[in-house]
Amino acid sequence: MKPQQTNTCKSVILVSMPWSLFSRPSIQIGTLKAYLKLQFPCLNIAAHHFYLKVAETIGYKLYHSISESTWLAETIYAAMLSPEKLKTIEKIFYREAGVKPLFRKLSFKELVSKVRKVTDSFIESINWNKFCLAGFSVSQCQLTSSLYIIKQIKIKHPALKIVLGGSTFAGASKEVFKLISEIDFVVKGEGELPLSQLVHHLGIYSKTDKIPSIKGVISRESIEDDNSDIFYQMEMLNSLPMPDYDDYFDLLQTFGSKKTFFPTILCEISRGCWWRYAQRSKKIKGCAFCNLNLQWDGYRSKGHSKVVSEVDKLTSKYKSLSVAFTDNALPVKESKKVFTQLKELKKDFRFFSEIRATTTMENLKIMRDAGMSEVQIGIESLSTRLLKKLNKGTTAIQNLEIMKNCEHLEIVNNSNLILQFPGSDKDDVEETLRNLEFVAPFRPLRQVNFWLGLESPVWQNPQQFGIKALYNHPRYADLLPQNISSSMRFLIQAYRGNLGYQKKLWKPVKQRIKAWKMGYESLHNNSIFEPILSFLDGRDFLIIIQKQLNDRTLTHRLKGKSREIYLFCQHHRSIKKILEHFPELSDDKIISFLRIMVDKKLMFEENEKYLSLAVQK
Repeated sequence: MKPQQTNTCKSVILVSMPWSLFSRPSIQIGTLKAYLKLQFPCLNIAAHHFYLKVAETIGYKLYHSISESTWLAETIYAAMLSPEKLKTIEKIFYREAGVKPLFRKLSFKELVSKVRKVTDSFIESINWNKFCLAGFSVSQCQLTSSLYIIKQIKIKHPALKIVLGGSTFAGASKEVFKLISEIDFVVKGEGELPLSQLVHHLGIYSKTDKIPSIKGVISRESIEDDNSDIFYQMEMLNSLPMPDYDDYFDLLQTFGSKKTFFPTILCEISRGCWWRYAQRSKKIKGCAFCNLNLQWDGYRSKGHSKVVSEVDKLTSKYKSLSVAFTDNALPVKESKKVFTQLKELKKDFRFFSEIRATTTMENLKIMRDAGMSEVQIGIESLSTRLLKKLNKGTTAIQNLEIMKNCEHLEIVNNSNLILQFPGSDKDDVEETLRNLEFVAPFRPLRQVNFWLGLESPVWQNPQQFGIKALYNHPRYADLLPQNISSSMRFLIQAYRGNLGYQKKLWKPVKQRIKAWKMGYESLHNNSIFEPILSFLDGRDFLIIIQKQLNDRTLTHRLKGKSREIYLFCQHHRSIKKILEHFPELSDDKIISFLRIMVDKKLMFEENEKYLSLAVQK
């Protein structure tokens, strides 16, 4: 129901702080601004993507490098919040920076001083008195920066109401008001409906400073029958207006030609995770390590026509063709229609999205043809045993197949390999090492040491994964005031368990990944992309080209039925399907051929399923 227009609350300010990615406008405040404008046509809404100004001030390369590391990012404003901890925080900064060349001659104190100056200048430039509400979207890497600015604002403008939202405060309770007195409201879950109700009530009750309880909003002044823990979210996403990124692009235009760039526009097709929703009746819902869906209940997606229309309008309006979809995983049913219609727009898009490993070659090709140039696939492991523990619902052979398909379609695959997952064992590592021998032709995965997320299935079921105790990550105690770090629950958790054992266990995998990266880079040292393992089809024969290090190349010729079997297994096939498809050949002959192909690393085998690894040139 649309809130009634009020006259008392005339202005709202929305702010996104560092260290959000500077090359992208904040979809959180862009979407909230558009929704509030729709609900309150007379409301003045100022949206500040302030992180972009900080990036311009300290330099884009430095900002980007800082924003890539959570703890590195949080140190800058932590030094402003807790100057008495400066030496400790400075040590953390340099430890997290490591040996990166960009940080070798960088003075931490000068960096803090520069960021403080631009932040304080921003605060002084705003007439906060004209706003009835200031909202801050606080996600990963934005905690200390948001705490700093709200403390500074409240010193000079104590009557201004402050509301926080975002994933960092998804697990917040009423205790947050005792710990951080500057906060007046916290939105739990998505913000459109709770924030619009809050604006509406502030317009009515601003004189009494006591507003009724609002679903999805925690308030210091809320009445006793508090229902803030109830999700208050959009039933249908099709009713959402297109995000408003005007403020971001207006700010960018003030930087001058030498500092302008083509930003990546953020769009969303869905909210929540369909894989988690599909497992809602099970004890472990979704991927065991994931805590990305604390702010949503269930799963919803936009219609394909609305998505296509928004992408078309946003790219035309802001004159940029780079688009990133923010979905945790693209919806299966809608994706094919979305990208088929996006291709028909005849724009040279460059899309990025997160996708499932079960995405078919057909759908992946449709995405590529529409402009999908980069993906992050939910691979996480090359061990089927470990994938089961991760509750991924996928297998190693499926992961290898989509890695191969990305290589064939020349889609950049920036996916992760999780190491040191609690409960993983020697057999998981041995399977991973075995399977790593077959992935050399494909873009290497990024190794990521497991970190424990608040409210993730692992966090909720610690004993099942061999975890003995849970607590906030100790970095929070180093960076934040003691009363906050010891009493609040934060997104990044730590635990006691077999950490030392896991670190030792996965060491050979780390070494193998390092060699994989070096080999892949060495074999792709020319400017023209050529697959490492490829084939040429001669209609009744096949030539497989297998590039190796030290300028060596092996070639293999497959004729007749051998060629047909190899092509049949471009999609992984069970031995039963292969034998049924080639009844004219004896079982022994087919099995012998398959074993030879596996021995030569031209095919991959798992649980009597076979996948050809070479891609067609």
